[in-house]
Formats: sequence, structure tokens, C-alpha cells
Amino acid sequence: MATGGQKSVASILLVLNLVLYFIVTAIASWAMNHGIQRSRETASNLSPPVQLFPIYFPMGNAATGVFILFSLIAGVVGFTTSLTGLQNVSSWRVPSLYAAATSSLTSWALTLLAMG
Repeated sequence: MATGGQKSVASILLVLNLVLYFIVTAIASWAMNHGIQRSRETASNLSPPVQLFPIYFPMGNAATGVFILFSLIAGVVGFTTSLTGLQNVSSWRVPSLYAAATSSLTSWALTLLAMG
């Protein structure tokens, strides 16, 4: 069905994708944790509309929290998509490759959303 070269290239790209999504997830989770820990002390001095939100991010502007949340979701979905893609490439059947393509398109769409 496919040559060994196609499987090895797909596997290398999926491992690279796995590592990059892990880095995105780690940075976004750190930023979310930093925002949660600093919310109480930073937002206590601000005007009342800002105090209504449960998480206030001391870095960036007002849209930072939304992008951090989308980045965290895209990182987790991309990481799991890469893991399932590696499993689908190892079996290398047409239905499993269609499933891998569909999940990777979903992950790509979430990544575009997280980029803003």
C-alpha cells in the first residue's frame, strides 16, 4: 500500500508535532496558573467591572486570557491528535488514515483559532 519512506516521514512529522504541542501546552498552562495565582492581589486594586471575572491576567491586555485559554485547548487537542496519529500511522489502513486526517484538521482549526 505505502512505502516505508512515507511511514517514516509521517512518523517523524508526528513526533515533531507532538513535541511542539507539548511545549505549547506547557507554556499555556503556566500562564493560566500564573493568572489564577495573581488574580486576587492584582485585581483588588482595579475598577469593579474587572473584578467580576474570576481570572485576571497581569500580563498582556484584556484579550490575553482568551488567547491563553484557546492555546491551552489547542495544545491538549493537538497533543492527543498527534498521539492517535502515531497509532494510526502504525496500522496504516485507509479508514484509520481518514480518521487521522479528520482529527488533524480539527486540531489545525483550533490552532488557527488560538493564534488569533
